[in-house]
Amino acid sequence: MGIPLSVLVTTFNQEANIASCLESVVGWAGQVWVLDSFSTDRTVEIVQRYPVSLKQRPFDDFSSNKNWALDQIPWAHEWVLILDADEVVPEELKREIQGVLQGKGNNRPGFYLNRRVFFLGRWLRHCGWYPNWNLRLFRHRLGRYEKRKVHEHLILQGQAGYLSHDLIHEDRRGLAEWIARHNQFSSLEAQERLAALLGKKGTGFHGNLFGGEVERKRFLKEKVFLRLPAKPLLWFLYLYVIRWGFLDGRAGFHFCLLQGIQEYQVSLKVEELRKREDEG
Repeated sequence: MGIPLSVLVTTFNQEANIASCLESVVGWAGQVWVLDSFSTDRTVEIVQRYPVSLKQRPFDDFSSNKNWALDQIPWAHEWVLILDADEVVPEELKREIQGVLQGKGNNRPGFYLNRRVFFLGRWLRHCGWYPNWNLRLFRHRLGRYEKRKVHEHLILQGQAGYLSHDLIHEDRRGLAEWIARHNQFSSLEAQERLAALLGKKGTGFHGNLFGGEVERKRFLKEKVFLRLPAKPLLWFLYLYVIRWGFLDGRAGFHFCLLQGIQEYQVSLKVEELRKREDEG
């Protein structure tokens, strides 16, 4: 039967990861849905080996995909857990979630989960990536994602709590896929940044210097960092030096360097989009 929890896993070409993800929730959660964006690899074939429900929908952006699922899927349970296909729910987190549900959510509308991110086989304990809080467990009627193409946040009615055990995030597809995915992220982020610079978009989630961690990060990102010169270098130094990325060894150096390169890509793409905007 499983506990009274519905799980949503979003996928696109995740044949290397999806089995581990599903094995961590099938038989534990009472309901598991996979929302696939028409994968061209063996993802769907693997998913169909498990007792889960599958829907397919063309990908437009991350928040639209998830909001469509929250609106359209017939959820069997009040509580939903959102997972990426490269994430695994370990046993200690399962027990904690089960305790929360038995306590009827402790009068909370949702909970932040801390992700333990692995890169090149190493847990990144620093680099600004731990702790890595994500609002993933919530009462599905009370939360929808902001209208943002990437790095979207859930807007929840009420004050969320925090769980103490980690969610595991490890992409087994290799470095080439990691780079390709982050190139896609940089294109979507460039569109969001240009809109913010031009004052053309409100996503429904507002940065606040004196708010929680997520609100504070959004404020610093859109009101301060966005207008700084030499952002790629500053971002690398911030992650590698100020956030102690050097303590993560070789993996930490390469991760921080790639983050700086991604920031460089975003900056160039913003310039390109701005030029098109001026010419158009």
